[in-house]
Amino acid sequence: MAETIKIQDYLAGYVRGVLNQAARAIEDLTVEELHFRPGENCNSIGFDAWHVARTADNLIHFAFEREKPVWLVQGLDEAWGLPKVDQGTGMAPADAYALRFPEPSALVGYCNDVADAIVPRIEQMTDEYLLTTTEIRPQGELPRYQIIGQVIVNHGNNHTGQMNLALTLLGKPGLGI
Repeated sequence: MAETIKIQDYLAGYVRGVLNQAARAIEDLTVEELHFRPGENCNSIGFDAWHVARTADNLIHFAFEREKPVWLVQGLDEAWGLPKVDQGTGMAPADAYALRFPEPSALVGYCNDVADAIVPRIEQMTDEYLLTTTEIRPQGELPRYQIIGQVIVNHGNNHTGQMNLALTLLGKPGLGI
């Protein structure tokens, strides 16, 4: 008999994968490399990693449940001097380019902490919960399974692709994606 896999397991695995890719992209960088921007109109590698983790953290905790995300629980906005609420979506390019990130190992820790906090939650989500719609900006009202798949996974993978390109432009090994 064929084994069935629940959508929750797929979503959780893909979310862990995109967060792991973000962490892996920055784990061996210097602070200077973390802030590398491959072009005048491009975000830094650090921005992309931070944005992937902040988006996942904010959606699962705040947008879905109105709970404090890991970002605020750990006080990283204050510790790192970064925006309290903003996670990069819709940010003015000049503001995004100006962001300064902490040591890469600290940002890796945040990516890992977000994965550890949200992946088990996704695994435990019921079908009814995943079908519930939630309003997010700028996309509008969507079912939660679509927010996880489209915004966290698909959008997150777009950013890991950008990190991969930036790494190769720095002469570093890519992510193998």
